[in-house]
Amino acid sequence: MWRNAANYTVHTGSEYEPVGEESRPLLEQGAQARGASSWSSAFNLMNAIMGSGILGLSYAMANTGIIGFSILLLVVSSLAAYSIHLLLLLCDKKDINSYEALGEEAFNRPGKILVACTILIQNIGAMSTYLFILKSEMPAAITGFMSSETTGPSKWFENGTILLILVTLIVVLPLALLPKIGFLGYTSSLAFIFMLFFTVVVVVKKWSIPCPLPINSTVNLSLNTSECTPQMFVISSKSAYAVPTMAFSFLCHTAVLPIYCELHSPTKRRMQNVTNVSIFLSFVVYLISALFGYLTFYTHVESELLLGYDTYLPRDVLVMSVRLAILLAVLLTVPLIHFPARKALLLLCRGEREFSWLFHTLSCFFILTLVLLLAIFVPDIRNVFGVVGSTTSTCLLFVYPGMFYLKISSEPVRSLNSAGAIFLMVIGLVVGVLSLCVIIFSWVQGL
Repeated sequence: MWRNAANYTVHTGSEYEPVGEESRPLLEQGAQARGASSWSSAFNLMNAIMGSGILGLSYAMANTGIIGFSILLLVVSSLAAYSIHLLLLLCDKKDINSYEALGEEAFNRPGKILVACTILIQNIGAMSTYLFILKSEMPAAITGFMSSETTGPSKWFENGTILLILVTLIVVLPLALLPKIGFLGYTSSLAFIFMLFFTVVVVVKKWSIPCPLPINSTVNLSLNTSECTPQMFVISSKSAYAVPTMAFSFLCHTAVLPIYCELHSPTKRRMQNVTNVSIFLSFVVYLISALFGYLTFYTHVESELLLGYDTYLPRDVLVMSVRLAILLAVLLTVPLIHFPARKALLLLCRGEREFSWLFHTLSCFFILTLVLLLAIFVPDIRNVFGVVGSTTSTCLLFVYPGMFYLKISSEPVRSLNSAGAIFLMVIGLVVGVLSLCVIIFSWVQGL
């Protein structure tokens, strides 16, 4: 399958020789070079899929209804798995193992540069947004566990910028410097445990908040009993927010091929199984957390789910713990997103050359410094990269896989995969335009 995987990746450490339909590492000095296990790869992919977007899915369910949300989530997750299937199919047919190389195969060097720039912009935007969230939320998450006498305006742990710099240097930088994405399987499994913890807390706290919601001095909101009935289908102007939220919640395509390269005995079938397991488990966690979050607050669920618990369960230890767990999960996702960004930058600057610790380290420091500066000095980075994300995310998730398959594959247009590729492109354009309109509309409303 792949004769020289190291040429396309950041030092995979082995070469691959075709053996029938399956591929196996070459023996090196009598010992077999072993790659990442299937479960380690699955945890890495799940970590790439799940992030802070899980906090907004209950809001999406409130605006689409339980059945409507479930159908949309199933469709989006299936399309994400199918687009990855097309990418892996092309890689297997053309002896290619990177997203950038697929762009080059389809449209020569301009295609390679386009894909690399898209990945770089998308992942820098995602990392900056995650660090911005950490800067904003970490002080409150830490001080929530402390008494009022311990906290104060002069305390260093109440300064989001200081905390952000510290966690970047202590946690993100060492993990980002690792040469292989497979090494992040341990931290990714920890991040997935944090997401499971969040889901369990959402389920448990469903019975801690009564409906109708209680009225007190800090809450000027009440629900009548009829509003405690869950809606199966909902169609409103806010329903447009649901599809982009779901689509971006399953974006992991920039990490798929690097994970594929380092998978032990990499084959399309093996990587497709890893993908299916990752997307299925993410789907289950998304659906359960969204459902019980919605059944807790119904139509008054906040756009960020944890804000509702802050209102009705102030200083609840379990809620404060889950907030900290989500922040840690987001923190551990940053090094994983950094890997494809660094790989794209090295491809743009050096081409397909052998691994070099010097350039590896310089590119790592450059990207993290840029991301850190953006998170610290841009006032509202989520809006800035919202427009970029609505275009680059859609391209990587839907448009590019479909477009590359139609260009590279020799199958007739009426074949099943070609028809699916066309459908992916159409869906991508619709979701991209819809996302952009939603963001612009929210800006106009905010003026």
